[in-house]
Formats: sequence, structure tokens, C-alpha cells
Amino acid sequence: MQKGTSTAVGLLLGFALDRVFGDPRRGHPVAGFGSAAGALESVTYADRRVAGLVHEVLAVGSVVGFGVVARRGGVAATAVATWTVLGGRSLARTGRAMADRLAGGDLDGARALLPALCGRDPDVLDANGLARAALESIAENTSDAAVAPVVWGAVAGVPGLLGYRAINTLDAMVGYRNERYLRFGWAAARADDVANLIPARFTGLLTAALAPLVGGRPTAALRAWRRDAAGHPSPNAGVVEASMAGALGVRLGGRTQYPHGVEQRPLLGDGPAPTVDDLRRAVRLSEAVQLAAALLAAAVAAVER
Repeated sequence: MQKGTSTAVGLLLGFALDRVFGDPRRGHPVAGFGSAAGALESVTYADRRVAGLVHEVLAVGSVVGFGVVARRGGVAATAVATWTVLGGRSLARTGRAMADRLAGGDLDGARALLPALCGRDPDVLDANGLARAALESIAENTSDAAVAPVVWGAVAGVPGLLGYRAINTLDAMVGYRNERYLRFGWAAARADDVANLIPARFTGLLTAALAPLVGGRPTAALRAWRRDAAGHPSPNAGVVEASMAGALGVRLGGRTQYPHGVEQRPLLGDGPAPTVDDLRRAVRLSEAVQLAAALLAAAVAAVER
């Protein structure tokens, strides 16, 4: 089997595994990488950018090196790597569970579930705030947890899959603008921005194209993207959140409470604040985007020589 065909088949098999089984319940390799990166940080940490750069190169480089060796396993290696790095089914399942709890008036249950989606302070959020936080997280993580991995898998096979997930995980661990990580986490945050630059825009285009599946209009999604995305502090989250807001006909952004403080996010899209029904629509749109991305990534991989 040719290399491109092998990668394409592996991507589709890995996507299918994620849809059937979701994340591994125990011994998740990403959690293992996080533990190893935490141990490495105890050695590499210093309040300097260069220390953070060394940390990033060592952690990501080791994973990419492992991927170079592992890709000799062909289709099976690509399928397992794809399943390992994808989080699409878990994202959709959590989004639905959040909608169910909000619809049932179980705010305590919804607050307990929110940390599985994002890092906001759930205790200060009412039902509308929880719905908005969950929907924004669905939009961002559709790109980070589902689209970006298959894009990098199509481009670089197993090393691309594993390397991307390492970059994204390190950003979640140290890419913060707080006292400890402002300088040390700079390299992790910038690497994640670069790694998601194309996938986020691919996600935005797919979100717009598939908006009619949930009663939306592609033109509204593209208009919100063009008008509002640049105001977001993230060059990538702004794209996917604005396009989702436009596709659903809702308004996202505004006052956002994190454990470290309050941020005033720009308003994205036009319309009312999102409801539970809008959250369910966002999950359906996310799943459609995930499937389309996997199919297109496999098609790109198949034509590579």
C-alpha cells in the first residue's frame, strides 16, 4: 500500500475508533505525556523565555521522534495514533450532557461538568452563562480536538498527529499569562498559535459551509468571522467562535470569568444569547464538521506521493 493511501486509511480508521469508543478510559497516552511533561518542567523551569523554549523543544521533539519510529507500523500505527489524539466524540458527548442538565434545571450538575469543557469558573455562572461557555468551548475544541489533528495527520502522518497533540497539551499546561508562566509558557503558547493557524480557518470554512444543517446561513457565518474574529485575543479561537456564532445566529463573547480573574471578550455574531437548544445545534454542527474534516484530510493524504 502506498504511503498516502496508508495514511488516508489510517486516518479514517482512527476517526471511526474515536466515534465508536471515544477517549480511552484508562491509561490515556495524552495523560501520560502530560505527566512526563510535568516531570520535565521540574527540571527545565525558569522564569525566562529561553527555558520555556528548551522545554517545548525537548517535550515536542521527543514525541515527534517517537512518531517517526512508530509510523513504520503503517495503517495500524496511523489508526491508533489518530484515535489517541482525537477527542471529538468525548466533546460531543459532554456537550450533550451539559445541554441535558441545563434543560433539566440541574445547575449544580452543569457546573460540575463545565471543567471538562473549559477552564472558566463555573460557580459564578447562571444557566445562560453555562450555555454560552459550553458553546464557545464546543466551537474552539472542534478545531483543537478534532479538525487540527487530522489536518496534521494528512500533512505529516503519525509524527504530525502526535506532535500536534503534544503542542496543544503543552499550551494547556503552561501557556498562561500568569506570574509563573508569562515568560516560561511563551514558546508553548506561540507554538500552539502557529500549529492551529490553518486548522482553525479550515474549521471556520467548514462551519460556514455546513451551517444549513442546523438552520443557519453560510453568509452569516462568514460575515461574523470577517467582522468579529480579529477582536478576539486568540488569533484562532476568534475564527472558530465567530463562525459558529454566525452559523447559529447567536451572540457570543462578553464578560468571561476565569479562576485567575475576569476578561471582557469581544462580542461575536448577531442575535440573542445562546440557549440550550443552540447548544444542541452547536454539537450537531460540530459533529458534521468533524466528519467532513476527516474525509477531506483522508482525501488529501491519499493523493500524496
